[in-house]
Amino acid sequence: MSEEKPNIESLKISGSRSPDVHSNIAPIFQILQSEQNILQRTDQKAFTLMSILGVFMVFFIVHFLKINITWFNVVMVIIYFIAALFAIGNLMLVIVPRMRNDQDQEELPDINATYFGGITQFKNPVEYAKYLFEVTQNNEETYMMFSSQLYALGHINAYKNKHLRRAIMFFGTAILSELFIIMSMAWARAWQFLFNT
Repeated sequence: MSEEKPNIESLKISGSRSPDVHSNIAPIFQILQSEQNILQRTDQKAFTLMSILGVFMVFFIVHFLKINITWFNVVMVIIYFIAALFAIGNLMLVIVPRMRNDQDQEELPDINATYFGGITQFKNPVEYAKYLFEVTQNNEETYMMFSSQLYALGHINAYKNKHLRRAIMFFGTAILSELFIIMSMAWARAWQFLFNT
């Protein structure tokens, strides 16, 4: 009969002495940390972009009534508001992404104790600790639980990055249309001043 594989407690205690730590669990923790760092950076970019867009929109609305009414400016204003609206929508999708639920797979534990959605299903900390202890007794279940978290994080990051790229495109479109309006107004004033007859 083969020896019992180490659980998560032995992972912390034995460290480098366990072959399963190097072969299975340790790479998952490293990838999880990397994915969580990407998630945090994506959220920071989205909040920063939202703040910058808000500042530009305030300036635009303050000076909105000063815009010369020409067909070019009207088209640029329409493009600006549509692009700004879509940028805000995509940034909201980055900040509040959809949560994944992959727990219907037979190989996975009934409750994923590594996510807040699974943790909050327990009535008290003692019940959660007992469940986590039972799950981590089985090295295969422990591995599947953390790998399912990694899989979900990877898909959430892909979803966030897709909408962040779209938001950046719409943000750039909005800023360019605002710049074209400013250039148009500057050119109209310069034309009157230079060629006033």
